[in-house]
Amino acid sequence: MLAQASKPSPPAASAAPVKLDTVTARRGDIRQTVDAAGKLQLHKWADAYAQIGGQVKEVSVAIGDTVQADQALLEITPIQQPAKVESNRAQMARLQADLADQRAQLEFAQLQFKRQTQLKAQNATREEAFESARMNASSATARVDAITAQIHELEATLKLDEEARQKTLVRSPISGTVVSMAARTGQMLAAAQPAAPLLRIADLSEMTVAARVAENDVTRLRPGMAASFTTPGYPGKHWSGKLRQVIPIPADGTGEQGKQAFYTVLFEVKNPDHELMSGMSAQVQFVVAQARDTLLLPANGLGAQDEDGQYNVNVLDAGQHVGARKVKVGLRNLQQVQILSGLAAGDKVLVGPVPNVLPAPAAPDAGTKSPMASGS
Repeated sequence: MLAQASKPSPPAASAAPVKLDTVTARRGDIRQTVDAAGKLQLHKWADAYAQIGGQVKEVSVAIGDTVQADQALLEITPIQQPAKVESNRAQMARLQADLADQRAQLEFAQLQFKRQTQLKAQNATREEAFESARMNASSATARVDAITAQIHELEATLKLDEEARQKTLVRSPISGTVVSMAARTGQMLAAAQPAAPLLRIADLSEMTVAARVAENDVTRLRPGMAASFTTPGYPGKHWSGKLRQVIPIPADGTGEQGKQAFYTVLFEVKNPDHELMSGMSAQVQFVVAQARDTLLLPANGLGAQDEDGQYNVNVLDAGQHVGARKVKVGLRNLQQVQILSGLAAGDKVLVGPVPNVLPAPAAPDAGTKSPMASGS
């Protein structure tokens, strides 16, 4: 019984080293960002309108079609009867013929008057013949002028007819893709009604991201800042651009009656393959500041901040001793913090406070001291 009571098993168990939770300072890149939710929207687009009343005769494109600038999209049969246009053209032909006839008569009358003028100078004609030739020439000139005036008036009418004919074709204002359509074959379009867009053409090679940024973050943003986003439709893929504009008035429904204000922030992104579509949601990050190849420490390794702005950390050295240090920090985000001074790459920093219960001294044959003994 006495031999069994002398077994040293409890001291051996108490000699087990205390497991310490540490993080390591390493070099790397850090970005300080403002996060926001956003939506994709069209960047460059234009609407096509009907300029005359009438009936849609034919729609030559469909949603999703690629079109060129000035390409005909649809044709309208105008309310004005085509017979009226043909009548005007026929009248123009008659007037042109009448003008040719009157010019011939004018030329003959002018020759007669010239001959009578020469004869009168020689006292070889009567006064009545001279006056008759003069009146015939004047009358022929007046008739030519009258027909010419009618032709000019009708030319103006025909020009309006031609402009109206051109308006029967609704053309694309820009090159792009047909993204919406409100026209159908047989639809009546009233000229008296306010103009409504029949089609919308958009250039999908570039999209705009409209992000909603909270008022406490928007003051940190400036035009030209780098921005990036992801969208659920393409997991793991990132798009990037540069901040273009901060709309200086709150987004609709925010900032009223004590609500937090949100502001719309815009930037563009290239979309050469037309992968992105209007209305897609986006998780946006604006890069406020960044540093490359700098000393970083996981944020949970920082201790309390003192009065001079530095932070207290406990560093575990190669001899398993814990020593207190003060570090100066720079950029930080939720995961990491930039270390400006106080640590070196590879330093191990204790997470949380130093344990109050220290391990007992190790057994003589262990050959090592307790990890906390020299740090107390």
